[in-house]
Amino acid sequence: MSPCQNCHAGCCRSFAVSITGADIIRIERELKLNFWDFVCRWEDREGLITRGQAPQFYFDDEPEVPFAICLMHSQSQFFPQSTKCRFLMEGAPDRDFPLGEARCGIYGSRPSACRIFPTRLSSSGQIAEIYDIPSHGRHEQLPIYELCPRPWIPADLDPVQTVEDLVIARFEQLFFQQLARVWNKSPQSWASFPDFIRFVYEKRLIRKTADDLEAEIPATIPFFRAA
Repeated sequence: MSPCQNCHAGCCRSFAVSITGADIIRIERELKLNFWDFVCRWEDREGLITRGQAPQFYFDDEPEVPFAICLMHSQSQFFPQSTKCRFLMEGAPDRDFPLGEARCGIYGSRPSACRIFPTRLSSSGQIAEIYDIPSHGRHEQLPIYELCPRPWIPADLDPVQTVEDLVIARFEQLFFQQLARVWNKSPQSWASFPDFIRFVYEKRLIRKTADDLEAEIPATIPFFRAA
């Protein structure tokens, strides 16, 4: 049985989930949601959210403050002193499950950061490694922030799907980092960020003719050409 079975979702309560532009586009499209329904920016001065992996973005309303792009949190229904991922569906606590049971409301469309937890690519990039999970997701040693009830083992995960998810996650993270470098050269408003994301990702798919192949014009984020 997976460690996630019957879980109260301490991870979804503890962490701000960093998302990429690809995650945003997928959730908008598959769930028919608007950017403002689920995306937020979290102040990340100390890098505790991005942790050197996800990019930080700057905006002209607070030009000195680095932000992480994340899923929104909302108030917990059953633990009002805490928040949870906006998409976490909570079950009421009972005698068998004093913290309740919870599940992801967008499991099929969940972000890459959720898909690959708790794994990472090896240094060779060919093997998935399961990393150790701390007992709690926050410094507060509260039951609601308890993480996995037991260590993960290889049998808990699909070896093909896990590596595939990790490779895609790495690619999308690198692309999002490149996008952040472009944006941060001339930060605009937070209100304009959704249009920027959609514009860039729509340009990721092009058609090349035989003449194009002969000319072999480099294709990259279009903003680089204007720089």
